[in-house]
Amino acid sequence: MILFPNCKINLGLHILHKREDGFHDLETVFYPLPLQDALEVITAEESIFSHSGIEIPGDVTDNLCNKAYSLLKADYPQLPPVHIHLHKNIPIGAGLGGGSADGAYALKLLNIKYNLDIPEEKLEAYAARLGSDCPFFIRNQSCFATGRGEILEPWTVDLSGYSFLLVHPGIHVNTGWAFGQLTPGLPETGLKEVNWKDVSSWKGALTNDFEGPVFREYPAIRNIKEKMYRAGAIYATMSGSGSAVVGIFPKEQWPEAVWEPHYRVFQL
Repeated sequence: MILFPNCKINLGLHILHKREDGFHDLETVFYPLPLQDALEVITAEESIFSHSGIEIPGDVTDNLCNKAYSLLKADYPQLPPVHIHLHKNIPIGAGLGGGSADGAYALKLLNIKYNLDIPEEKLEAYAARLGSDCPFFIRNQSCFATGRGEILEPWTVDLSGYSFLLVHPGIHVNTGWAFGQLTPGLPETGLKEVNWKDVSSWKGALTNDFEGPVFREYPAIRNIKEKMYRAGAIYATMSGSGSAVVGIFPKEQWPEAVWEPHYRVFQL
């Protein structure tokens, strides 16, 4: 059985304060985009994890797909050994939540394939144990997120009349470093005060706290955003703590911009 985990972007991102547990309370709007990995699970004689596509750094035992299987196996011992194969296409360390999507989709895939009948609310609870962004991918619809990003509220954002240009410059922004550059606090304009029906009003009103320090450290990322606006973007933003930048354009009117040869560019 195969599912296709998709990425997300952040529309606005404010870091409100640091918590006693070391995490940060934030507010953001998660929005799904159809840039996808491929995740396959088959029953096997012993549990195996394999991968292809973009190289995945680190020990495979730390992969969220493996952790998702272990979480469910502990509570549902009837789960058989499985071979999980992940084909990685979503850029890694780009602020797109690709790893979180893979972990959440592993939960969904195992639930469907092996008829575990786990309700969505419980799947979200499992996903929250994998990572802060993971519960979003259980719902996979635009959400207003608070807490660490795991407290979700349905949020209407209709971008069906627009197209997206996503550019990843191949820069890895360390998330811990990025958080360390911020002074948490309440924003001048909270995300719920933004006019979500008028994309043309978002520039300057819908902000990402990480852009300041990341743009100073990595001017190439700032240049991508500026280039998108020069090319006619209605709105452009860095997603998460970077380094991917997304521009919103009129439907199927992507710019004829020339990007650096090593950049990955997606028209969505």
